[in-house]
Amino acid sequence: GRGSPAAEQESPPGSRFVCTSLPLDAAGAGCPLPPVPMQGGALPPEEELKATVLQLRETVLQQKETIGSQREAIRELTGKLSRCEGADGKSAWKNAVGKGKDTMGDLPRDPAQVIDQLSRTMQTLKDRLESLEHQLRANVSYAALPSDLREMLQRRLGDLERQLLSKVAELEDEKSLLHNETSAHRQKTETALNALLERVSELEKGNSAFKAPDEFKVSLPLRTNYLYGKIKKTLPELYAFTVCLWLRSSASPGIGTPFSYAVPGQANEIVLIEWGNNPIELLINDKVAQLPLFISDGKWHHICITWTTRDGMWEAFQDGEKLGTGENLAPWHPIKPGGVLILGQEQ
Repeated sequence: GRGSPAAEQESPPGSRFVCTSLPLDAAGAGCPLPPVPMQGGALPPEEELKATVLQLRETVLQQKETIGSQREAIRELTGKLSRCEGADGKSAWKNAVGKGKDTMGDLPRDPAQVIDQLSRTMQTLKDRLESLEHQLRANVSYAALPSDLREMLQRRLGDLERQLLSKVAELEDEKSLLHNETSAHRQKTETALNALLERVSELEKGNSAFKAPDEFKVSLPLRTNYLYGKIKKTLPELYAFTVCLWLRSSASPGIGTPFSYAVPGQANEIVLIEWGNNPIELLINDKVAQLPLFISDGKWHHICITWTTRDGMWEAFQDGEKLGTGENLAPWHPIKPGGVLILGQEQ
């Protein structure tokens, strides 16, 4: 028959409800519901989805009922065990445990404490069952406890023991993994600290003043265009660099070119040069910066030059003292790779 106007307004247009009768045992766990027939052939996709959703809801409800019944059985079994234990107030384990309930409570955070507490709980459960069986035998009332209940208790205790052992094994694995990670981190830290200590010891033992090398590696006795040293290895692409070297020269005027780095298309990619009466110059991509260095006194000098592509910043050091700094020397220009590095000559 027709519904009330309010019902017609609440029902969405085109909605449809299909009902089918089922036997009581037809929708058991894991038993799919039969497809719902409909006049006019196959169901539309929307109806098939609705039927599937209904079937899934039925399955979920049945599983919830099963879980609820299992929980009731567990509570009933726990109550029976408590009643059996409460039959004799003079049990040895009760005198040992005290008045409080023997529950695990919250597990501690420390894995070692968790393992110890789980072991103690498992041992306590074993002692409770053994004490209960001993009481029943001593009072000649063993028949009062049904055999099926006793077997159920033993099975439940066995399951609990297996769960505890599995949890203990997992905690042992986690503890071992944590120990390995901690050991590796400690070893890495100790290695870094040892390296720093060795470096500090070297600096403390050494003299703060710079020492000249015992012997030089490259000697250029004459000002020529054919005496030079060539570095076999090339350079990668660089965005910053620091060059340090020992120099001794009494040439006048100028010391010439201590080193030069050339790449295809640019002979002056990196050059350190002094010609005539001009100061020492650093060239980057053929851009020039004058350095406040003086080394033409026939003595050994240790010089260091730093440069970065960021704003073209540079610094110049001589014998451990910073003598100059500047910027805008080939800013944002990366040093190109694959070039040739020469000692003692331009390119």
